[in-house]
Amino acid sequence: MEENGQKSKGSEEEQQAPVAEGQGNENAELKDRFLRLAAEFDNYKKRMAKDLDNSKDLGRAEVLVRLLPTLDEFELALGSFNKDDEHLKGVALIFSNFMSTLKSLGLQEIDTKGKFDPYRHEIVMSRESDAADGEILEVVRKGYMVNKIMIRPASVIIAKNDGAGKQEEQKEKKSE
Repeated sequence: MEENGQKSKGSEEEQQAPVAEGQGNENAELKDRFLRLAAEFDNYKKRMAKDLDNSKDLGRAEVLVRLLPTLDEFELALGSFNKDDEHLKGVALIFSNFMSTLKSLGLQEIDTKGKFDPYRHEIVMSRESDAADGEILEVVRKGYMVNKIMIRPASVIIAKNDGAGKQEEQKEKKSE
């Protein structure tokens, strides 16, 4: 029986060894799975925070789009005052406070210096000019962005430069 006892002890050890190896593999798989889930959850939290920020920006943009006509009319009103008018200072102060509030919400005026950019400007007219072709000559209506969201492109008048006509004029001047 001792032999049987020894054999049974040895066989129990042999049986437990694969079980221990199986548990080790299972633990490694569970640990790997846990780490992957933790990383996925971290990515989910980052994505949700980014989506929340984007939603806030879109909400601000929607409100500011509705305020743009008022902003345009305010600027027109300021331009219509006589420079010596006493009320001009008060209205200019109110406008300044209004613009500060809008800028604190992320409103940015689109730059209209230089050449026409189809992503930021809208051509309402082109005019013959000595300026380079596509150069912005005049701003008809200001354009605005909220953070990186375009809420209204700037309406501009650009230079139309007919190069052939200018070359002929220069030849005529040289021949005289």
